[in-house]
Amino acid sequence: MKKNFYCLFAILLLGMFDARAQQDSQYTQYMYNTMTINPAYTGTRGVPSIFGLYRTQWVGLEGAPKTANFSFEMPVSKNGQGLGFSAINDQIGPSNETTISANYSYPVQLSADLTMSLGISASGNFMNIDYTKLRTLNPNDPYLNGQLSQISPNFGAGVYFHSEKWYAGLSVPMILETKFYDDIQTSMASKRMHFYAMGGYVFDLNDNLKFKPAAMIKMVQGAPLAVDLSANFLFYEKLTLGAAYRWDAAVSAMAGFQITPGMNIGYAYDFETTKIRNYSSGSHEIFLRFDLFTETKYRLVTPRFF
Repeated sequence: MKKNFYCLFAILLLGMFDARAQQDSQYTQYMYNTMTINPAYTGTRGVPSIFGLYRTQWVGLEGAPKTANFSFEMPVSKNGQGLGFSAINDQIGPSNETTISANYSYPVQLSADLTMSLGISASGNFMNIDYTKLRTLNPNDPYLNGQLSQISPNFGAGVYFHSEKWYAGLSVPMILETKFYDDIQTSMASKRMHFYAMGGYVFDLNDNLKFKPAAMIKMVQGAPLAVDLSANFLFYEKLTLGAAYRWDAAVSAMAGFQITPGMNIGYAYDFETTKIRNYSSGSHEIFLRFDLFTETKYRLVTPRFF
């Protein structure tokens, strides 16, 4: 039987208001969705890429988070400058939030095999919360009636180092603090800066097997430190199998397959390690990526495992 999530959402929502912090979208397969986290990644694959991801979290809880992500990126110059676009929609209980971003990156060749990319992004956030969908003990509570709707601009920046074997990056996708107000101009919530640090290394175990450990750390005031650790194996440049651990939150299993040279699909399942596992059957995440390259204009000279 489904558990009612709306009362839980109300508690979480009020907690976020008091702490004046709100988390960005969460991904298990963040290593395939790097541009969303760090604008400096834009265009570094060397080919135009279309990416789509859908995540349903805490399955079994009514009103649990659902995230849809679409992005497009491509190199636009011979030296590897990149442009990108992304649209992210988050739904949780009575809230619906959409963020649209445009990214630009500029590469600096530090050595023959090491590149540093600098990136910036501009975004617009569309937030809507319909409090009338909440089931509350006091239907006349002035803080849980009506709607909150607001559009706010933002910008972000990042730096991304990469070679054929490893990568590392630092980023702040949204630099401006955004405050949300109700109909009587009372501050109801705010979004603070999220700081991301990530890195990974690819080991060639033999001609047909690669191993990539990776990590990502997310920091934001008013929320616990988030640490994601993962390990993926790539077999014959086709099949990817791996596992991940989100500190004090979940363990995950991941699988991916390179269907064609330009099409990659992946799936992840999260098993919650917190008490929420008593009410949920876990989280599911699936992505599909298309690399639009041709033999004449774009080509993957050295396919990277990131």
